[in-house]
Amino acid sequence: MRTGFRMILEAAGGITVVGEAENGAAAVAQARAERPDVICMDVQMPVLDGLEATRRIVADPDSSAAVLIVTTFDRDDYLFRALAAGASGFLLKNAGPEDLVAAVRVVASGDALLAPEVTRRVIARFAGEPEHATTAGGQPTAPGGVTSGGVAPPFTEREVDVLRLLAQALSNAEIAARLVIGEATVKTHVSNVLQKLGARDRVAAVVWAHRNGFA
Repeated sequence: MRTGFRMILEAAGGITVVGEAENGAAAVAQARAERPDVICMDVQMPVLDGLEATRRIVADPDSSAAVLIVTTFDRDDYLFRALAAGASGFLLKNAGPEDLVAAVRVVASGDALLAPEVTRRVIARFAGEPEHATTAGGQPTAPGGVTSGGVAPPFTEREVDVLRLLAQALSNAEIAARLVIGEATVKTHVSNVLQKLGARDRVAAVVWAHRNGFA
C-alpha cells in the first residue's frame, strides 16, 4: 500500500515523498527527522496506532506537518478521534489516485479536507454535545481546542461573511466565488478567523460557528 501511494504521489509532479514508516512510532520519528509538509497516516498500525501518532506529531512545537488520515474504515469514532488528535483531513483508501493527490495538495495548502457530508457528521457530533470536552475553566470545547461558548471575538464584517460560508463547508475557491474576491484574500480572512478563535483548523471554526449562531 505504501509503495502504491509513493508511486501515485511522485507521478503527480510537484510532490516529493521523503520517507515511509511501517508503524506509528516510526512515523513520529520520521516526522521529527524529515519535517515533511504532509503526512499520510493510517489508523490501525502496530507499536503505536495512527491516532496517537498524529497527536504526538501535532503536539510537537517544532512540527508544522499537516496529517491526512488515510484509512479503510469509514467509522465515526475514528473520524472524531482523528480530528481531536489534530488531523487536517480524512480520506478512505478506496478513493481514486486523483483524490489522494488532491487531498495531499489541499492539506499542504493549509485547508482541511472534509467532504460536506463528513462535516455535517462532525457538526452533529460536536455542536450538539456541549459536554464532550471542557477547557481548564470548565467551558466546552470543539475539535482543535477552541472554546464553544462565550463572547464572539471582534470579527470584521468580511470575516463574519467568511465564517458563515465556512460553516456551510465551502472551500476557499467556493467562498471566493460567492463573495467575488480572490482566493488569497479568502485565505487571509480564514487565517484571521482561526487566529481570533484560537482554533487549530477549519473544522473547529465550523463547529464554533454552529454553536454560536454564525450558521
